[in-house]
Amino acid sequence: MQIELIAITPEPERVIEVAARTCYQSQDHQQEDSAGILIGKLLAMGHETPLEHAYATFRIAGCSRAMSHQLVRHRLTSVCQKSQRYVSEQDFETVTPPSLDEADRDEFADDMATIRRMYGKWKARGLRNEDARFVLPNACATELVISANFREFRHIFAMRCSRHAQWEIRAACVDMLQQLHAHAPAVFGDLLADLNAQA
Repeated sequence: MQIELIAITPEPERVIEVAARTCYQSQDHQQEDSAGILIGKLLAMGHETPLEHAYATFRIAGCSRAMSHQLVRHRLTSVCQKSQRYVSEQDFETVTPPSLDEADRDEFADDMATIRRMYGKWKARGLRNEDARFVLPNACATELVISANFREFRHIFAMRCSRHAQWEIRAACVDMLQQLHAHAPAVFGDLLADLNAQA
């Protein structure tokens, strides 16, 4: 799975600070690290609305449809995903669960080859992609672009970075959390600390 941060609000913590100071008409933003200090106070108070003014966009490739179905349940995100209606899946790639041992992996690969043949059969009979896709598995690899504000990403990470989350979405969200932390440590530092404490 490849995860690329393709866009982010420039100076996101400064944008959040300006939004928050507008709420409180507080103008003491000339202090060093005033954004980080203020964001820490906002998070402690539970006042996360100012975080909605900073956005990030990721491109995720090589994840399973099973994982993407979980991710798109977060309704405050904007998502564009590879279409199985307009794009042929004749030679689809798969994501293999790491819980399978080597013998099971071979059998799994054989099953995926069978499904490729099934898909090809229905395409050869004249079914369009939108109907032939009904035989495709959740293991089918996909690609998507997802955008959200920082408040929503905090919510996603709080749920999906948990060790109780499904392995694939957890790996994706840990990667995204680490990338966003590099740009906005005051916003995501507590979540990264929680993650490291789980290890």
